Amino acid sequence: MKEIKFFPITFFASVMGLSGYVIAFSRLNEIFQLGQDHLAHFFIYAVTVWFFIVLIFYFLKLILYREEVKKDINHPIRIHFIPTISISLILLSIAYQKISKDISFIFWITGSFLHFVILLFILNRWFFHDFKINFKNPSWFIPVVGPILIPISGVNFSYELSWFFYSIGITLWIPLLAILLYRLIFHEPMPIKLLPTYTILLAPPAVAFISYIRLVEHLDIFAKILFYFGIFMFFMLISFLQRFIKISFFLSWWAYTFPMAAFTISVILYYNLTKILFFNYMSIVMFIFTTIIIIVVLIKTIQAIIKGEIFVEE
Repeated sequence: MKEIKFFPITFFASVMGLSGYVIAFSRLNEIFQLGQDHLAHFFIYAVTVWFFIVLIFYFLKLILYREEVKKDINHPIRIHFIPTISISLILLSIAYQKISKDISFIFWITGSFLHFVILLFILNRWFFHDFKINFKNPSWFIPVVGPILIPISGVNFSYELSWFFYSIGITLWIPLLAILLYRLIFHEPMPIKLLPTYTILLAPPAVAFISYIRLVEHLDIFAKILFYFGIFMFFMLISFLQRFIKISFFLSWWAYTFPMAAFTISVILYYNLTKILFFNYMSIVMFIFTTIIIIVVLIKTIQAIIKGEIFVEE
């Protein structure tokens, strides 16, 4: 069964992207009172089903082709997509906040514990393995984004644990950003296949802003710094648009989706806090933009599966 043997760990990025999108839709529906609660719930249930489908496929890969999973773990790039499993659980916890507190808690406690274990494992790899500088890319932020996400639903269950995880993520993000900028500026350009991962740079400030507001419950100077740095990162990525358009489809295109959804949510939240009309319009534009990205990447993924381009050995 080639589909299972070469089932890519990066498929969990699709769960992240779709989860982020349905959360953005839910927040837009809530703040702008669109009256689409049933549709929002349907989207959340659909993404939950998709998560378990992807999880089952990867679990079968673990059972039937353990060596292939070991290759993911030992790969200098694919290892950083393993936390997408736990992050997917955390995102589902956020999505279920208004539907069921019990389900939200199950996803939160499972995702948080799993992510903490995976993060420690990856840190051991960083500290005690020889990672060449050219292997460093924005996917290294994925393990760091997880702890920053945890407080968004975590404040409902443990305020102190939420601060614990937030402090981990926010403190690791800053030096990682410096290391990555050094690699991108002073070393050879990243492979074409990994260029979409530049969009991951948008996720940490956007998520950090949302999570910080959940923790402190008001807009202060630090929150504004996080938000406006996210605004800057967005415009920087827009300046890369011509390069992105030229890239052939890879599963790495899913890297476009979650960061854009997270940024959209941050803009919606900022408008809700400030009532500045500009951010009202920007949140709508960003949601439409993110919707287009999701649709395009979904169609491209389905086409690639039909053509037999996904479940192949790298």
